[in-house]
Amino acid sequence: MIAQRTLKTLTKAVGVGLHSGQRVELTLRPAPPDTGIVFRRVDLAEPVEIPVTATSVTDTRLASTISHGKAKVHTIEHIMSACAGLGIDNLVIDITAEEVPILDGSAASFVYLLQSAGSVAQDAPRRFIRVLKAVEVREGEGRSLKWARLEPYHGFKLSFQIEFDHPAVSATGQAVEFDLGSGQYSREIARARTFGFTRDVEMMRSHGLALGGGLDNAIVLDDYKVLNADGLRYQDEFAKHKILDAMGDLYIVGKPLLAAYSAYRSGHAMNNQLLRALLAQPDSYEIVSFDKDSQAPKGFDRLAPVW
Repeated sequence: MIAQRTLKTLTKAVGVGLHSGQRVELTLRPAPPDTGIVFRRVDLAEPVEIPVTATSVTDTRLASTISHGKAKVHTIEHIMSACAGLGIDNLVIDITAEEVPILDGSAASFVYLLQSAGSVAQDAPRRFIRVLKAVEVREGEGRSLKWARLEPYHGFKLSFQIEFDHPAVSATGQAVEFDLGSGQYSREIARARTFGFTRDVEMMRSHGLALGGGLDNAIVLDDYKVLNADGLRYQDEFAKHKILDAMGDLYIVGKPLLAAYSAYRSGHAMNNQLLRALLAQPDSYEIVSFDKDSQAPKGFDRLAPVW
């Protein structure tokens, strides 16, 4: 069967939060079947567990934030993307501050952490959310239009179109497609970094955001060009980072999706709205598992080999 997976052993990382600038330690721990992914704020007087679910998302300004009571964890999308790309179902993440460290601005460091710990198949079937009919959320009209959609598909593929009126972005691909069944997440998506514009930095920092950002953990652009000395990691890195974010945002639903996701100028808020719209329509999805590998979508039987 296609089985659930967790880590073989724990692994740790230390970094700073992109927006808070705070030093933070992460400890990624194996978890039993059907645990899902759970963050634990171990810096609080009494540790608080925050399960990752679509309804635990309470803020989507520039990142995805989950909460339980007054306890929060910001910027979870990159580590969630790595878990989605590598097929990790069950994980407890101890965190010593309120924001996941940005590390290099992509999911590559989290991929390395997960692979260094190793994965193990568990004695429980992996459960998927299979989309049965199209679900869409839209906002605005004309030049302000943005939308995101899930449609039936035997597998998981994503297509994303961005639209930035900037010469450096226009010179790259503003649309990208990726199929998770290709097994190329680590090579083709995980290394794409978050990006920002110098013209926005002063405004963001006045609101307590981007305090930990810099050239070592983001692509930074002035009005004309990329400022990073090493340039881009992918020709279409801007659009690929949106795919990376979307994979993390969608995995917040708690199970891997079997669907085709497409979006135009979407972001964290709209991705979460899409999940909530899906869950609000019980006839739009079903929960499935695969007793035989041959029943699963192409490539899914080898998506996350035991490391």
